Amino acid sequence: MTSTKRVAVVTGSNKGIGFAVVRGLCKSYDGDVCLTARDEGRGQAAVADLNKEGLRPKFHQLDINDQSSVERLKSFLQTTYGGLDVLVNNAGIAYRNADPAPFAEQAEFTCKTNFWATLESSRILFPLLRPHARVVNVSSVLAHRAISQCSPAVQGRFRDPALTMDGLEKIMQEFVDAAKAGKHREQGFPSSAYGASKIGKNIMTIIQDRDMRNDPREDIVINAITDSNGSGLPQGPVSLSPNGSAHLGSHHRPCRPQ
Repeated sequence: MTSTKRVAVVTGSNKGIGFAVVRGLCKSYDGDVCLTARDEGRGQAAVADLNKEGLRPKFHQLDINDQSSVERLKSFLQTTYGGLDVLVNNAGIAYRNADPAPFAEQAEFTCKTNFWATLESSRILFPLLRPHARVVNVSSVLAHRAISQCSPAVQGRFRDPALTMDGLEKIMQEFVDAAKAGKHREQGFPSSAYGASKIGKNIMTIIQDRDMRNDPREDIVINAITDSNGSGLPQGPVSLSPNGSAHLGSHHRPCRPQ
């Protein structure tokens, strides 16, 4: 039987920032909170840790790089709740500074997860959003640093107010292709694969929110938050409120990277 209860989903939430958001929502959100993780064991362990605090999140396996996994989550939400009220797109990857992986590999796989997988999972889940829903895309201050490394021409393309999602995907693919050819700096792109992926996520947010304004569903807001230590890694709730949820009810529209 489908419930009318509200539901919030946090992707990549078995640790770090995502875990803190789940904890905060469990304390303050009037509805069910769904913790997700690629690995079911780690996800269930995270739920058990929160259970020890007297909190009762739900769990669902989710790998945003696996379309069938996202589709299973969609089916679960549709069957169990009939929709979705809060979506926090937190799942992502980052290579450590000392990682020996070639930059071409880092660019391809970081953008594949942080940009394209987030975009595709949003396309699958957005039809479930109910009126007054909130979507938060978790970004990083490294996006601001990365865009400052871009050439004026590339910055202008990212900041074009008429940029479409197809156009953004083209720019992101150009970055990956340039990285594979060892010409990303020569072509005006940044030296940080992670930073580039988060530029894409920020601009994605702007386009998603702009497009949502034409949607007949009332008052759906799509926004972004950043970490504040610049690592982009899940080291803690660095820019969140003490309960991890203050940004989720925000009516502020997303801003373009400076």
